[in-house]
Amino acid sequence: MAVGLGQPSVQQQAPSTLRLTRQSLEQRTRETRERLGPDGLRAATLVWLVVNAVNVLQAIGFATRPFAPEVNPALGLVIAALAIPATWALAIIARIGAGWLFTAGPVAFDAFVILYVLVDRGLQLEWRDPMRPEIAVPYLVLFFGSIFLMGLPMVRIDRRRWLVTAVTTALLLVAMVYATLMGVG
Repeated sequence: MAVGLGQPSVQQQAPSTLRLTRQSLEQRTRETRERLGPDGLRAATLVWLVVNAVNVLQAIGFATRPFAPEVNPALGLVIAALAIPATWALAIIARIGAGWLFTAGPVAFDAFVILYVLVDRGLQLEWRDPMRPEIAVPYLVLFFGSIFLMGLPMVRIDRRRWLVTAVTTALLLVAMVYATLMGVG
C-alpha cells in the first residue's frame, strides 16, 4: 500500500515511537528507584559523589603535574580515602541486593585503592617511567573501570546526574592528555 493511502508515513510514526521510548525509559527509572528504596538511592548517590570527586581530584592532579608535581601524591591520598564512603555504600547496596550493576563500581574502586596503596605507597614502585605493563595494565584498568562502573548505574536512576559524571570524566581525560603532552602523564 502506498504512503498516503491509509498508512502513516515514517515521519508521522516517529513521534509516537520517540514518546514510547521516552516513556519506557521513564518507567525503567521509576522501577529502579522503587527497587533501590531510600537507602539504596542514598548509597547510589554516595557512589555518584565519589566517582565525580575522583574525576575532579585526579583532573586537578594531572593539570598540576607540570608545575606542581607534589600536589598529585596528596590528591592520591584523598582519592584513596574516598574508598571509605564507597565501601559503606557498597555494603548497603549489597545488603539490599541491588545487583552487579550497582556493586561492580565500588568493588573495582576498592580493588584499585588497594593496588594504589600497595604499589605507590607501600612498595613505592616506579611503574610510569619506565612503563611497567605488569603494573600499569591492572592499575589503569581498575582505575578507569571503576570510574565507568561507578558512573554507569546513574543512567538508570537520573540521567542528568549521569551527564555530570560524563562531563567530569571528560575533564579528567582532557587533563590527562594535557599532562601527557607536557611529558608528565
